[in-house]
Amino acid sequence: MELETDLEAVLEEVVRRWPVPYAALAAIRRVDGSSVTTTAGDVHRVLPVASVTKLVASYATLVAVEEETVSLAEETRWPGVTLRHLLSHAGGIAPDRPEAIRPPGVRRIYSNAGFETVAEHVATRAGLPFGTYLTEAVLEPLEMQTARLAGTAAAGLECSLADLCGFAGELLDPTLVSTTTLTDATSVQFPSLRGVLPGFGMQDPNPWGLGFEIRATKSPHWTGTGNSAATFGHFGQSGSFLWVDPAVSAALAVVTDRPFGNWARRAWPELSDRVLDHL
Repeated sequence: MELETDLEAVLEEVVRRWPVPYAALAAIRRVDGSSVTTTAGDVHRVLPVASVTKLVASYATLVAVEEETVSLAEETRWPGVTLRHLLSHAGGIAPDRPEAIRPPGVRRIYSNAGFETVAEHVATRAGLPFGTYLTEAVLEPLEMQTARLAGTAAAGLECSLADLCGFAGELLDPTLVSTTTLTDATSVQFPSLRGVLPGFGMQDPNPWGLGFEIRATKSPHWTGTGNSAATFGHFGQSGSFLWVDPAVSAALAVVTDRPFGNWARRAWPELSDRVLDHL
């Protein structure tokens, strides 16, 4: 109880101090087999979460893999470019247009267009619009009641922090996919690839899982210096993020209404370290 009170005080202080009109924060921990969530701010306000969408879209794709609707080894519209390549930004696809600019597996090129191709591929195989598949595969089972895919699979999710907490809990203790599948998704795909981490510059290497960015030894980075190398997650240009650190069985989720910028580069790692200090 004392830990809960101290952590809540930290989160509430951050909400008051951050230079944003609105922020809601949540720390989620696994304690004795259950999830314990500490929050600050209005957790029910619905906002776009930009590229945090990729985590949920990836998870829907993992469900499709387990249902044998698709295979990670399947080629997509480009010869030799598989779903595994696209989910891990290793397909050589241009950032914002569906065009192959490098051979697959040689460079980490962060590609929204690649993610949109994943969604198109899953939708074709499933015979459903991707938004419908994502809703039925992830949002409804996790009771993410305010969440909806209002745009692309790369950046179009809108949801509340409360719903993001529900998804974080799933990542800490998976029920929709097997532990083996989630472990694969949060492990480095195509190791040693270098590339740009948006907002933080060139990283060599730039490890990525199946839709999940992996912290490893990246510097600078949006998580804290105290986060383990196994930390995975994503941030969005909307000023939101979600990370999960398996080393401490904990997650941190943030939703704001101020776009990502220098304020976030400073504030997010500091918040992460303060939360980790309390865990």
